[in-house]
Amino acid sequence: MLASQPLLASVRVLDLCDQTADAVSRLLADLGADVIKIEPPGGSPARHTRPALDGLSVPFALHNANKRGVVLDPADDADRRAFLELVAGADIVVDSGNPGLAAAFGTSCAVLADEFPQLVTMSVTDFGACGPRASWRATDAVLYAMCSALSRSGPTTGIPVLPPDGIASATAAVQAAWAVLVAYFHRLRCGTGDYVDFSRFDAVVLTLDPPFGTQGQAATARNAAERWRGRPRNQDSYPIFACRDGYVRLCVLAPRQWHGMWAWLGEPEQFADPRFDSIAARTRAFGELSQLMAALFADKTMKQLVAEGQAHGVPIAAVLTPAQALTSEHLAAVGALADAELAPGVTARVPVGYWVVDGAHAGYRTPAPGLSADDSAWESPRFTPAATRRVADRPLAGIRVLDLGVIVAGGEFSRLFADMGAEVIKIESSSYPDGLRQKGPDQQISESFARAHRNNLGVGLELRTAAGAEVFSRLVSASDAVFANFKPGTLPALGFSYERLRELNPAVVLAESSAFGDTGPWSTRMGYGPLVRATIGLTQLWTSQESTDPAARHAFYDATTIFPDHVVGRISAIGALAALIRRERDGVGARIHVSQAEAVINQLDTLYVTLAAVAGGAQLLDPDPATHLVLPCAGDDEWCVVSIRSDADRHAIATVTGQQELAAWIRDRPPIRAAEALQAAGVPAGPMNRAADLHDDPQLRSRKVFSDMAHPLFAVPLSTEAGPAPYRHIPSAPQRPAPLPGADTRQVCRDVLGMANGDIDQLIADGVLFTTAGDTQTTGASR
Repeated sequence: MLASQPLLASVRVLDLCDQTADAVSRLLADLGADVIKIEPPGGSPARHTRPALDGLSVPFALHNANKRGVVLDPADDADRRAFLELVAGADIVVDSGNPGLAAAFGTSCAVLADEFPQLVTMSVTDFGACGPRASWRATDAVLYAMCSALSRSGPTTGIPVLPPDGIASATAAVQAAWAVLVAYFHRLRCGTGDYVDFSRFDAVVLTLDPPFGTQGQAATARNAAERWRGRPRNQDSYPIFACRDGYVRLCVLAPRQWHGMWAWLGEPEQFADPRFDSIAARTRAFGELSQLMAALFADKTMKQLVAEGQAHGVPIAAVLTPAQALTSEHLAAVGALADAELAPGVTARVPVGYWVVDGAHAGYRTPAPGLSADDSAWESPRFTPAATRRVADRPLAGIRVLDLGVIVAGGEFSRLFADMGAEVIKIESSSYPDGLRQKGPDQQISESFARAHRNNLGVGLELRTAAGAEVFSRLVSASDAVFANFKPGTLPALGFSYERLRELNPAVVLAESSAFGDTGPWSTRMGYGPLVRATIGLTQLWTSQESTDPAARHAFYDATTIFPDHVVGRISAIGALAALIRRERDGVGARIHVSQAEAVINQLDTLYVTLAAVAGGAQLLDPDPATHLVLPCAGDDEWCVVSIRSDADRHAIATVTGQQELAAWIRDRPPIRAAEALQAAGVPAGPMNRAADLHDDPQLRSRKVFSDMAHPLFAVPLSTEAGPAPYRHIPSAPQRPAPLPGADTRQVCRDVLGMANGDIDQLIADGVLFTTAGDTQTTGASR
């Protein structure tokens, strides 16, 4: 029988946050942590964050659900003592803002970590507590500009297009939850807490859609010299076509998917050449190919095309509106949304959360606490095991993971564990290689695979053979977790359902992700991030307010992002680590599943809840008054984003510009100079960085956000993520090179399974195992 205790039932979290970090502790609360939110008299300023429904702040209600609350007055001696008593009993303290609520009580997260050595504390600010831009302020729009996402969104020329508001903040919250949970797991094992100086800017650079990181399969398959830099040239990697009642999007990547597309087109002779199995070849011929597709789609409905495409094995999706997505039969069937009373008399339909744990959603349970709440004592029992590891050990040292994941979401998921010291064994098939293995003609390994699978061991194993299944069974018995992001049903079809995995290892953690989840009408659809965005309504929101080019096929501009792949990798990692925490406590395993579609809905919770409420007849009494401007600056295609949140910002801008109109003032200045002047006056602003700008960004360099990763198959080091955030006791990620296929097959079989060299050789000869091409080793010496 599966354990009924929530994954983080023993974790005590003290929340001192405002709107910039309320979502961080909400994620921990979703997984069962006991979260107490402290507010000053009159309440948190976040209670006034807009948009509001019937006077209730939607973001505050959503991001403080599942928490308990207490009002403490920093000026009252008794309340100050109560604050310190809560801190002494906490496992994690999260504060936000500059200087934050802790300062009102005469302390800080850094000081609390000194005074309470077992405590994990995290300070969440826009740009971090140190560095030349530590005092800067950010909105989602400013973060999009500075992380380089804006430079890759919009038409090739003209005004760049801001992604929908909310994604940047939600992505930063996920990274923060991962970072603080890693530190807590480390404390469970070594007995020592930590202080985490968390920057939302760092997080969005690393997590939203890093241009230097793991790229989508379409980009991976192209030669490096052909890749765009800066403003997008190619909007057709995941093309959208008009049809009778809307639009559809295609995501044709693998050769077998192209074969299905070719058959659906009527097997046109000009595309029969096998060279069109290559994404690069199809990209070069897209002009003619797109005409055939457009003609095929024009007179059919979205529903017809999705059904026909699926029947041909072609990944395709309808480009739905948010309203169509939210009222879909799929989301209703899987219970992704629930009618909730956000406050007395205020009801809304809300996303329930990111994770399905042991078959049930772990998410929205109780509304945000009211100001009358008086929860000044911890309810959860504290879990304080004896230390079994050294502070110098990496947090996940000794954890063994079998990685069956593919492409970006799978690769990022396992890499996060490997970076924190886990032994990650990448299992690969020669018949079905990871899409990130696609590489240029002169490469042995792609940059994307090198980044996604650093610190991994590579094992070549054919799971579809009886002997291969036996080898995998033995590996499961000797491991702690199995990670996968196959199409639902694939793992059971291979003979390894969760029930079978539990028979092999009762305490195993199975963590999976898929496009639409493992249940419901859409669960069997082929899916990639671009198709998820289309199906769930995000593509329809990612549009320009400017007039569309008459020659353009559509007005959607999410073509050059692979969101939500990177953040889904981190969401999956949080769920898996929470399951390992429960296993440390209760000795039981878990099954975690993350739907990319539901991840998008939860990332955009405020936007989707307000859209649904207004569509349902509710009055949006108080919309968000902020205006986000993308303004041209001095130079060629240079832009600066300015966020105007209030009259105070307008007065500050008028002072900076000397009463000159903002657009005229900024047009004569380089974007960085304009941003510096506005930030000095307290106005959120930021230059539109290109990908190439990030490596030399003074704030990122000061905070050592990147590491140079040397790989023997690349002439120059690759810039990669140094870690989720700066810690006191956890070092930057190691940079061991990603393996070629089967590079560590012999080593793992010997060291993990205790197999004899002769048995390994026989399995290689039988095609059950494989090693790196050209390997003739039979003596058992490790590489």
